Amino acid sequence: MYLYLLGLLLFYYLYRWIRELPRVPDKGSKYVYITGCDSGFGNLLARHLDKQGFRVIASCFTEKGEEDLKKSCSGNLITTHLDVRSKESVAKVAAMIKDKVGQRGLWAVVNNAGVSVPSGPCDWLTIDDYKSMLEVNLNGVISVTLSVLPLIKKARGRVVNVASVAGRVSISGGPYCVSKFGVEAFNDSLRLNMAPFGVKVICIEPGFFKTNMSDPELLNNNFKRLWEKLPQEVKDQYGPDFLPKLMKVISCTIPNKVDGDLMKVVSCMDHAVAAVQPRTRYSTGWDAKFFWLPLSYMPTCVGDHIIGKMAIPIPKQVPPSL
Repeated sequence: MYLYLLGLLLFYYLYRWIRELPRVPDKGSKYVYITGCDSGFGNLLARHLDKQGFRVIASCFTEKGEEDLKKSCSGNLITTHLDVRSKESVAKVAAMIKDKVGQRGLWAVVNNAGVSVPSGPCDWLTIDDYKSMLEVNLNGVISVTLSVLPLIKKARGRVVNVASVAGRVSISGGPYCVSKFGVEAFNDSLRLNMAPFGVKVICIEPGFFKTNMSDPELLNNNFKRLWEKLPQEVKDQYGPDFLPKLMKVISCTIPNKVDGDLMKVVSCMDHAVAAVQPRTRYSTGWDAKFFWLPLSYMPTCVGDHIIGKMAIPIPKQVPPSL
């Protein structure tokens, strides 16, 4: 019985491997629009797809990002400034893309742009902190997608959304997990809506990787800034040792826990763009596959217990006397 099940499992993975091998033809006529190409996954993907022969439209937030990409890529790559928070900026880039692609349409959009701060316990934050991140990580994804969706439908192309394991498990407080859960929901609803039009919608769910978003200095400065703005009452509730312990964990633990091989994620993005039969979801990184995703299927009480054990201890709160 067990050998029979093992044989079926091996047959399934062999079938999937063979099915996913073919790549789309005529790459030189296919345009791919990528957001967040200043650094990290987006930057590497733009370079990679340019080498593969795709016509890459790489959007960057900074002029330096654009200049660095131009120096390292072929003349076929197009760079443009994009602020995903701005309706005018998104519309301007969409109009430029429409002129470039013509009747062929846009083969793919890769929604990669995102930020990781401000982040912290929910009671450290304001609604403006939530809004600032959601504007980029969630509303930006939706805005960019809708701006070019008619062009993607014309090409019967694909939408690739970069979410996170934090869109499957609320690893921490604050808006980051909220934004990534939102990306997952948008991805699922769009996939169902676009299926009749031959458009594939794909979700990338990376674990923790070494990018600017996981930079310990960035995160520690973020926590320090939030702590300094807290009312004394909240500081007393967390205790004077909480912030130093948190910053020590970030400085000492995160560099050893994050995966430095960004090509694991870029390879999944490449497959999502270039494969004839891409997967619906790509869970990238050993931590994603063997810890965070299994944790997301566990009972809530189990997940809460495991994540609680990983958290910085907070002094026991004494209930107010009646």
